[in-house]
Amino acid sequence: MFFIQLQLIKLKLVRQGKFKGIVFSDTAILTKFYKEHLPFDLTNAQKKVVREIYTDMKSGKQMNRLLQGDVGSGKTIVAFISILLAIGGDAQAALMAPTEILAQQHYANLKKYADKMDIPIALLTGSVKKSARKPIHEQLVEGTLKILIGTHALLEEEVKFKKLGLAIIDEQHRFGVAQRSKLWQKNADFYPHVLVMTATPIPRTLAMTLYGDLEISVIDELPKGRKPIKTTHRFDSHRLQVNGFIKTQLEVGRQIYMVYPLIEESEKLDLKHLMDGYESIARAFPDVPISIVHGQMKPEAKDYEMARFVKGETKIMVATTVIEVGVDVPNASVMVIESAQRFGLSQMHQLRGRVGRGAEQSYCILMTDHKLSAESKTRIETMVRTNNGFEIAETDLKLRGPGDLMGTQQSGALDLLIADLGKDGELLQQAREAAQLVLEKDPLLQQPENHLILQQIESIKKAAVNWSRIS
Repeated sequence: MFFIQLQLIKLKLVRQGKFKGIVFSDTAILTKFYKEHLPFDLTNAQKKVVREIYTDMKSGKQMNRLLQGDVGSGKTIVAFISILLAIGGDAQAALMAPTEILAQQHYANLKKYADKMDIPIALLTGSVKKSARKPIHEQLVEGTLKILIGTHALLEEEVKFKKLGLAIIDEQHRFGVAQRSKLWQKNADFYPHVLVMTATPIPRTLAMTLYGDLEISVIDELPKGRKPIKTTHRFDSHRLQVNGFIKTQLEVGRQIYMVYPLIEESEKLDLKHLMDGYESIARAFPDVPISIVHGQMKPEAKDYEMARFVKGETKIMVATTVIEVGVDVPNASVMVIESAQRFGLSQMHQLRGRVGRGAEQSYCILMTDHKLSAESKTRIETMVRTNNGFEIAETDLKLRGPGDLMGTQQSGALDLLIADLGKDGELLQQAREAAQLVLEKDPLLQQPENHLILQQIESIKKAAVNWSRIS
């Protein structure tokens, strides 16, 4: 643990020394936004994070910050405030999201604020026609287009900025390292500040290990007026009662998600697969328009069905986990997770975050059969007990181990034979502090007493991936 932390902190110190950042200290445009257009008071957690970002952006060093915030905690407005800092310094900002739907949603949300401030903003995704791309490319190079929101399309060769001051990456674990570095290299003469955002709460121990070379900010409170989502566990034998409850919600004008784990029936897993579920819901609610979305649909068909649900043309969305990230329908108040024992904890928590986006009381119903393993019971009890994403992530880490949780096996960062990140958090914190002390006194490990430490670090496998330069 000590050597992992030592390497991470060393990378961070090297990077901070090597990569200069543009200084953004002009807050005039930000003050104007606060005074005239901010539609609500920021939470204390949001204010704290904004201060951390501002300190980074005026420091003269390149910002490399991870912003964690549970679903619905208000990361978007923090992103916009960061963008204003860059624009105040006469630079441009880009925000990259993993899917078209998410990019469109960010665009719609940020455009409301940008329009009030008369700041030019554009959306660039795979489905933007060639004719519409040309003016976007031209305005970027001229520097007249200040904010660009988009998907992987932002990484294309012809997307060039006059002065990219801030690159924001949403749901960063959905992008490869090489993809992120492409965005990072859009400026020839300096590197933009980097802010990566995720709504997947990462346990503190894992964050210290995987992202120990990033600065970490956490938004750990929900905006005022949000009611906690009520979560219940029901068995398949209660199906009629659950349908009755859905009916009452539909009658007051709400919308419903129903999520299934599988598309095709598998012999091994006797699960009500999606089409089966769709048919029984159509029978139970014959007059209700229903959308269906799953991973094997073409992207256009998926987007079309999603859009119908967002507009309220369909009232029930039958889907697989493709709706896990980022879809924002304030009117949807019920999330039913079918065969909930088949889902991981963090995944269920992400799905639950699709409801409770408006002021109404929202509900999450976990459906299972009676045959539950001890681990499934623990997961479902945890979901019913708490809405706290970080507590859920910690439980998940204990149940599953770190490799599964973040797909870290590929990075080789966690080949720990004895230490257990689920249980040894305190030890890891001590190891990190010890490593910091050593490096504060001797950053290059040149002193004789650190000779063995240096030898050990040099012998640790050279293949370890260096994420640090690109978040």
